[in-house]
Amino acid sequence: MKTAIANIALSQLVVVDVQTKLASAMHADAMQMVLKNIGILAQSANLLQVPVILTEQYPQGLGATVQEIAQYVPQVKPIEKTVFSAYKAPKFHQQCVQEKPQIVLTGMEAHICILQTAMDLLRANKQVFVVEDAIVSRYPANKANAIARMREAGCIITNTESVVFEWLGRAEGDVFKAIARLIR
Repeated sequence: MKTAIANIALSQLVVVDVQTKLASAMHADAMQMVLKNIGILAQSANLLQVPVILTEQYPQGLGATVQEIAQYVPQVKPIEKTVFSAYKAPKFHQQCVQEKPQIVLTGMEAHICILQTAMDLLRANKQVFVVEDAIVSRYPANKANAIARMREAGCIITNTESVVFEWLGRAEGDVFKAIARLIR
């Protein structure tokens, strides 16, 4: 039986298509919250040595990953794609760590690239954690519909703080203190 807890030893963080032109099409308040939460997850992943994968949908047209996220993962080269499901991009498989069966999924748009990626990852026997406060769509109803579909399909719908504190597991040490400062 699979665990319903994000495990640091089993997880990979995936940030899907958080790009400049696409971000500007989102509601500003929702986008700011998503950027803040993906930033917390990316910084926590760095501190805890959780692998990070970035994707960019047609960067020539939609721009590069926003600086608010890119600054936290300068060592990660984004995977360029034209398919909606990141899973169907060949380079995604090359960067996906096979020994890490848990995918912590963030980014945009919830009802297109996040949904299709999640469904393909489930079919590939990955355990998918969709971080609800770190995904966005232009229209809230589309995000709500995507979350309902992903939950029904077997994804674990979670939030930024739950993932980070599940990765930590205990309230002690320098990494805990650093991550606790990010949450405040």
